[in-house]
Amino acid sequence: MSEYLPGLEGVPATKSNISFIDGEKGILAYRGYPIEQLVEKSNFEETALLLLDGELPTADVLASFDEQLRRNRRVKYNIREMMKHLPATGHPMDMLQTGVASLGMFYPGSECLTGGSCTDLNYVHNMTVNILACMPVIVTNWEHLRNGYDPVPPRTDLSYAENFLYMFTGEDPDPVLARILDACLILHAEHTINASTFAALVAGSTLAGPYSVIAAAIATLSGPLHGGANERVLEMLEEIGSPANAKPWLEKKLARKEKIWGMGHREYKVKDPRAPILQKLMMELMEYRGSKASLKLEIALALEEAARERLAVKGVYPNVDYYSGILYDEMGIPSDQFTPIFAVSRAAGWLAHWREQLSDNRIFRPTQVYTGEPLRDYVSMEQR
Repeated sequence: MSEYLPGLEGVPATKSNISFIDGEKGILAYRGYPIEQLVEKSNFEETALLLLDGELPTADVLASFDEQLRRNRRVKYNIREMMKHLPATGHPMDMLQTGVASLGMFYPGSECLTGGSCTDLNYVHNMTVNILACMPVIVTNWEHLRNGYDPVPPRTDLSYAENFLYMFTGEDPDPVLARILDACLILHAEHTINASTFAALVAGSTLAGPYSVIAAAIATLSGPLHGGANERVLEMLEEIGSPANAKPWLEKKLARKEKIWGMGHREYKVKDPRAPILQKLMMELMEYRGSKASLKLEIALALEEAARERLAVKGVYPNVDYYSGILYDEMGIPSDQFTPIFAVSRAAGWLAHWREQLSDNRIFRPTQVYTGEPLRDYVSMEQR
């Protein structure tokens, strides 16, 4: 194939049986299970294991996996010390990439990849457990360290989402907030061959160590056209200011052909199936607190209605970033931590794809369409 397609749009880069998207019908399924059912009936630990192993686990297998995650909820003190020397003003995604990359120095074993570990499922499983267990610890440690406080130690008596909230706040997790966070982790865990997953595949295909693979994916996710869009949505809603201003604001943006953050998705021609679930979770949170919709939510709803009139005909609807930032904001999470939470969740999908890549590996080496000068002779300095 020699045709150049910008962004590799529509070009199959791999074969995978991990997740499936039907953009015309608004369907997203993990290993064949619709995300709506997983959010309702599963939890993040089970969903992560489903993505990794391909089937819903038995009770014993899930209990063992959960126990392994709980047992590995610590990082070497050297990593915490290193984090103390990072600029407190640095973005948490830059810190997370640095922290995850550094894990490879303190938890060795990547060199085994060239010695047969591509097919060693125990090695792959152990690396996966360590990364999934350590990433939320790094994220929450940074939240305290950058504010001048010691990190909150993890607890082994709490679920993945519960411990995440506990380490973030230092307080016993609210069960309703923990359930909402667990649902968000499920929704963000996997989404076929997006930019960050492709970065993980490319890095993995070179037999780079798993920490480097995930660090590459984190770097890709940090971009505002990928995971960083949820922060921009919140800034956008603040800029709009009121529900009444949503429609005129949108008209001005469209007239200038500027991007509407959280709107549109390359895969979906209808509303992103994750967006209505996040919207419902937002409503449940408001009901639980006995409060009306927040101003940001009212603005978001007004903007969605205005956008439906102008953009639906083009297949542009809210995506997962549109409501996730509002929900995290209502949960008291700083906006620059939205994307790190996304990364903690998506690591499950990245690691599933890493495992799949290793099972039948071939290094990625795409070609290009050369548009430069023809062959020519070197010109000496005095003749230029």
